[in-house]
Amino acid sequence: MSTQPSRGGWRDWRLVRDLPLTLVLLLAAVWAALFSWLSVARHDAWWTGRFDLGNMVQAVWNTAHGDFFMATNAAGDQVSRLGSHVDPLLLVFTPFQWFSDSAVPLLVGQSVAVAAGAIPAFLLGRRWLGDDRLAVAGAVAWLLYAPIQWAVVTDLHAVTLAAPLIMLAIWAAEERRDWVLGISVGLALLGKEQVGLALAILGVWIIVRQRRYIAGAVVSVVSIAWSALCVLVIIPAMGSGVPEPFTERFGRFGDTPSEALVGALTHPIDVVTTVGGWSRLSYLLALLLPLLLLPLFAPLLAAAALPDLLLNMLADWWPNYSIEFHYAAVVSPFLVAAAMLGLAGLRRRTRPGWLARLLRPAGAVAIALVAAGLLGTLITGPVPFGGPLSRATPSRIDQYRPIAHAQALEQAAALIPGDAVVSAGNNAGGHLSARRRVMVFPVIRDAEWVIVDRTRPNMLDRLDPLGFRLALEELQARGDFRLVYDRDGVMVFRRVPEPAR
Repeated sequence: MSTQPSRGGWRDWRLVRDLPLTLVLLLAAVWAALFSWLSVARHDAWWTGRFDLGNMVQAVWNTAHGDFFMATNAAGDQVSRLGSHVDPLLLVFTPFQWFSDSAVPLLVGQSVAVAAGAIPAFLLGRRWLGDDRLAVAGAVAWLLYAPIQWAVVTDLHAVTLAAPLIMLAIWAAEERRDWVLGISVGLALLGKEQVGLALAILGVWIIVRQRRYIAGAVVSVVSIAWSALCVLVIIPAMGSGVPEPFTERFGRFGDTPSEALVGALTHPIDVVTTVGGWSRLSYLLALLLPLLLLPLFAPLLAAAALPDLLLNMLADWWPNYSIEFHYAAVVSPFLVAAAMLGLAGLRRRTRPGWLARLLRPAGAVAIALVAAGLLGTLITGPVPFGGPLSRATPSRIDQYRPIAHAQALEQAAALIPGDAVVSAGNNAGGHLSARRRVMVFPVIRDAEWVIVDRTRPNMLDRLDPLGFRLALEELQARGDFRLVYDRDGVMVFRRVPEPAR
């Protein structure tokens, strides 16, 4: 009887007999531990923020305490989070908030979930590439992909959780595991309102590649319908009628999603000049070069990344077209999977001869794929090990180091009761959002406590030293707040009770 493991399915979890899968599981576990440590270290250094970790924590905490998905918006109003983004996938973290107000379990859970994406990546590589060395390299490419790493260390987002679910959906589609496909697609759609645009193209890929017309059509129709429902019904019903970040970042083309779409279609020259600028092209290269441009050889699967790519590249706000945030989370699984499928297609070719000879030795190709990913991580990734190679933003790479300033913030935050209404600077808000109401300085309204950090002069989520100074002077001039803590630039004010009449 053959001792070789069966190929291509979850039944391969016979670890003693399946050493490549065992290796992938060990690598994923190490990766999860490393990025859990980095995420928590950044949080402990008080570099996470009200935008966005605090937003997510408050929505989950309120849900855990009976106030479904409610949060405090930038104006200080209590609103449903669904009025900004439709990302109820966050609710998987609700049980953590039954037992703890800490964001740490959520950050660790996000790292573990994304690390698990290496498993379907490996199984896809095993199916498409027919060599376990290349399959392991495909899983490693997922773990070494810098945009995925940045998404994990940049606070907490439901759309980051959608990334491994999309990889699972691609595997399930290829394996014709329709129950797994349906569940993974359904959960991924809950990651953010635009995820359905990408998954609709995945449905087209299923139709074209597998001739599975019903399965592909269901994926496409359900995905498009869900995104339309989110943008046209849920967000307007739960919020102001316009997704708040959209008007700020896409105002060049219109103030609403429909206006922006019309604006992009009617001003193609503006689209070309925007997308063709070096800042956008360098973003595209940062996505493709660590994968050796291989996604270009599986164009239909890679095309599923286009909706988010276009949204990011047309934005006016630079984090959208930088890999150093979470905005490439939906793009990443499609590009990694397309890289493996593109490589499989190239290895089947016999012409040109030089390319066939170059790609024939599987071990060498696997080493090249891993080396490209490792180089991409060291040059553009968030790991603090790149040294002189790193071209990532230095201030972000330094955010894992413990700093003495964090002690002042810890002491200041400890003064504020857990059930108090608080107005906090952005970074303090990352630690103080597990409560019913929390506002972002300079919004104060009914806050009983205010905590600010003069070394990080944020107005909402943007550095604005002048605006911060003026807002702080206005607070200090008020007669209804008293300064109760002032150390190392961190100040805490407490509202003074009105005198009895």
